[in-house]
Amino acid sequence: MPKNSISDILKNLTKSPGVYKFLDSSNNVIYIGKAKNLRNRVRSYFTGKKSDEKTRSLVSNINDISVILVETESDALLLENNLIKKFKPKYNILLKDGKSYPWICIKKERFPRIFLTRKIINDGSDYFGPYTNIKTINTLLDLINNIYPIRKTNYNLNQKIINDPQVKLSLRVLQKNGHFIILGFEKDDFSSKDLISEYKYDKIIMSVKNILKGKFSKSKAQLKEQMESFSDLEEYEKADECKLKLKALENYQSKSMVVSSKIRDLDIYSIISDENFAYINFTQIANGFIISSFNTHVKKSNVTRDKIILEQLISQIKVKFLSKSKEMCSNIFIESLDYKKTSVPAVGEKKHLVDMSIRNIKNYKINFFKSKLNSQSDNNSSRVLKTLQKDLNMNCLPEHIECFDNSNFQGTFPSSACVVFRNGKPSKKDYRHFNIRSVSGPDDFASMREVVYRRYARLLNENKGLPNLVIIDGGKGQLSSSVGSLKELGIYNDITVIGIAKRLEEIYFYGESTPIFIDKKSESLKLIQKLRDEAHRFSLRQYRNRRDNQFIDSELVNIEGIGEKTALNLMKKFKSVKNIKSRNLADLKSAIGDKKGTIIFNYFNK
Repeated sequence: MPKNSISDILKNLTKSPGVYKFLDSSNNVIYIGKAKNLRNRVRSYFTGKKSDEKTRSLVSNINDISVILVETESDALLLENNLIKKFKPKYNILLKDGKSYPWICIKKERFPRIFLTRKIINDGSDYFGPYTNIKTINTLLDLINNIYPIRKTNYNLNQKIINDPQVKLSLRVLQKNGHFIILGFEKDDFSSKDLISEYKYDKIIMSVKNILKGKFSKSKAQLKEQMESFSDLEEYEKADECKLKLKALENYQSKSMVVSSKIRDLDIYSIISDENFAYINFTQIANGFIISSFNTHVKKSNVTRDKIILEQLISQIKVKFLSKSKEMCSNIFIESLDYKKTSVPAVGEKKHLVDMSIRNIKNYKINFFKSKLNSQSDNNSSRVLKTLQKDLNMNCLPEHIECFDNSNFQGTFPSSACVVFRNGKPSKKDYRHFNIRSVSGPDDFASMREVVYRRYARLLNENKGLPNLVIIDGGKGQLSSSVGSLKELGIYNDITVIGIAKRLEEIYFYGESTPIFIDKKSESLKLIQKLRDEAHRFSLRQYRNRRDNQFIDSELVNIEGIGEKTALNLMKKFKSVKNIKSRNLADLKSAIGDKKGTIIFNYFNK
């Protein structure tokens, strides 16, 4: 995005709370921030004199801005934290504000401890959070420690220490029947009921994890049972204590303030549209909080209904974001095989989440139109070609590009195509088809060598201009074969030649073992992909025409009284001979006339 478009983005920013992302010229996220009022906060970076050198550096590298809208400032706090951990923007590391949110850690060790921490260590421990309210986290830890006997000391409980009689532990560790046994709290006098095996302790930890995930049923059942037992024994003080614990547990809200404890894994889709485009937002909730928000748009063609568009995109989005959710919500009803449960919520928390998704997509739509207007005013083609020239390290601007692709089915009807782009746009009058002459069987390398040779031998003979760039749809093998033809013609040094492999979109140069990867969002890569896809379409069309004509020659044309033109009209109308055979007399007469329709009908219904 050009620098001058930043002013357009700033003009259209919403006053809603949310999270903003600053992106550089390579579309990398360089800073993530939160705001109660997005318009005021983001604009503040571009007004007034910045005394902080780091802030000045940040602003100078901003090329684009995107935002995610949320309900409240608290929601923005947590979402910001999650996104920072996901993207790790370099300026968030440099521009620390001294704030770090607390987490609950269940340490990976024997008889795990549970404690508050502000530092996450990648040692296999489980972390739950982040929390914005320190009172909530302390209340929760007190609750857990009151319900369950949790180890509080940090002794290393390995075999050697446990067996060493000289070591005195503040919590008692014994060995009984081959199992390690721990007292969950220190006592001078203890009985067998105070002893907890390692196996039992691990089960306690699983119960604690369920509480932290918002699953309280087991712990609530346990407390209710204890309360009733104490009441029956007329130990009312203890029964009242259990009652207070139960109430505290029921009132506890899970870690995320973006999503309540009742919602764990959920995918949310919203779609709005106009005459030309449909706009889609995907919001992913996992373990109770938002982890992804994705906006996109598609151009409408024959498909005009929002329902159909969204149903076609859901599977792709689900795979893209590796979603394992079994439930989805949307602003329109969707019949999706990807989810066990789909709904259009009318009230409640899910309705609020869908509304939030809609606000995001409306905001995206506004910015999309602004961006579209800006791009139309630019010399788009020239910009893309200059980027492509830089990405491929070419000596000249690739104003003339040609791309080759092969099509066949198990070696039958082998066909190739060459498509031509001039100044970044298709020049369809220059497209060429090739029927393979010298190759028998499915030899893609030899086929590519033949068509590249034929194409440029003819251009040389006719004294026509050569392309600046040649793109080969394929990997090293196809590229090497093409280069062989160019070398044979003596023009290899006059043309830049690359191969593009489909799987990872790698760009190969001849003689170099390591491919280059152009940024997936780069306009230059999109141009290469457009050429590749157009060559594939054009080549496939030639292959299908040869196949269909062969089929016509062997079946329909052999019918007495039926010529090639009539056979072609029948194939265009009914798509296959099988469909022609199944048609009644009236359908055939309507398609090709009474006389010929009768001939075809009688031939297939003898």
